[in-house]
Amino acid sequence: MAELDRVIEQMNDIAWWRHGSDARADAWALLRDEAPVMFGPEPEIEGFPRGPGFWSVTRHADVVHVSRHPDLFCSGQGTNIPDLPVEIAEFFGSMINMDAPKHTRLRMIVNRSFTPRMVARIDADVRRKARSIVAEVAPQGSCDVVAELAAPLPLQIICEMMGIPRDSWQRVFELTNIILGDINSTPDLGALMGAAVEMAQIAQAVGEDRLADPQDDLVSAMMHAEVDGESLQPMEMASFFILLAAAGNETTRNAISHGVRLLTDHPDQRAVWQADPETVSPTAVEEIVRWATPVIHFRRTATADTRIGDAEISEGDKVVMWYESADRDPRAFDEPTRFDVTRSPNDHLGFGAGGPHFCLGANLARREIRVMFEELFRWIPDIHATGEPTWLSSPFIHGITGLPASFTPTDVPADALAELDGDGID
Repeated sequence: MAELDRVIEQMNDIAWWRHGSDARADAWALLRDEAPVMFGPEPEIEGFPRGPGFWSVTRHADVVHVSRHPDLFCSGQGTNIPDLPVEIAEFFGSMINMDAPKHTRLRMIVNRSFTPRMVARIDADVRRKARSIVAEVAPQGSCDVVAELAAPLPLQIICEMMGIPRDSWQRVFELTNIILGDINSTPDLGALMGAAVEMAQIAQAVGEDRLADPQDDLVSAMMHAEVDGESLQPMEMASFFILLAAAGNETTRNAISHGVRLLTDHPDQRAVWQADPETVSPTAVEEIVRWATPVIHFRRTATADTRIGDAEISEGDKVVMWYESADRDPRAFDEPTRFDVTRSPNDHLGFGAGGPHFCLGANLARREIRVMFEELFRWIPDIHATGEPTWLSSPFIHGITGLPASFTPTDVPADALAELDGDGID
């Protein structure tokens, strides 16, 4: 029991989160085996009252159970472990901090803008942007994977999808980093709110413009869609953009960064993927997302007295789903510590564990990851990490902030870029 208590205490020490998931693997295994649903204290945050504690849920099946029963485990009371001030939650939470019926209404409106037809329209643009990013880096022979390869692609795609003016893209990137920066013992709430307000203003202006002057784009479709006579308001669209820019950008950025690191550490799996990208890419992307598990956890709140396994959960208790642990659970995965680009089935929780809050942008993220690696394999196939990654100090995002890499310098010919200006690109 003393060892279990020590693990729970470690969760509240930011130093424990300054490493990748490998450093926490033994602790997660202990919790899964000995106390899969265990109650522990919340972290102390200076200036805030300490919360009442929370249940850690670490097994794959239990995480899925919590996620798929929103009637018993709601999101509307917060998805972070600490209770955030209302004004923070409203700006950062968007749909993830909502329950039905409001969540259902907003999700249906946004879903209509993420139909296969709407996403297919940007498919060629994903390839175009990925190739342009690689072309800029390829002659250098070295780069920082995060800053120069992984970060630009999702940021550009999201900003363009949401109609954000090009001269604001860099500022959106800077604001996103403030929102999802290193988690310290004392959050700078002023900086967080300032970043949220500025991002909301950028997006709200676009929403208001599309209401007045609709165009053939995603934002116009969102702003003019209706469910039961209700439409998305500009401020709701702005809140959704904060969620999409922060969560969507960070998830894809980290999956690509983790992928380069994993292929460096597992050259046999790189060889398998590079030998047959068309066949292997779909399973390889899922395996990278499983290993990366970019979002480490989300919280729910019990709406009634219930049970998870052998644990008695009381109404109002906080319940935390540890996706990072669930994605290494041997009860759900054959040899979970083995990186296998052909793994199938692969019921990972990197995009959530099902239920109403499953990641809306999962298919877009999959496409971005796949296309980026196909472009890397084509133009700089020997890219490999040359040093250890630097990690985001966060119990929420499994983030890499820097990863040096080298490769044989090359030039992407102009005609390879020009061919993407036409239609029919895979």
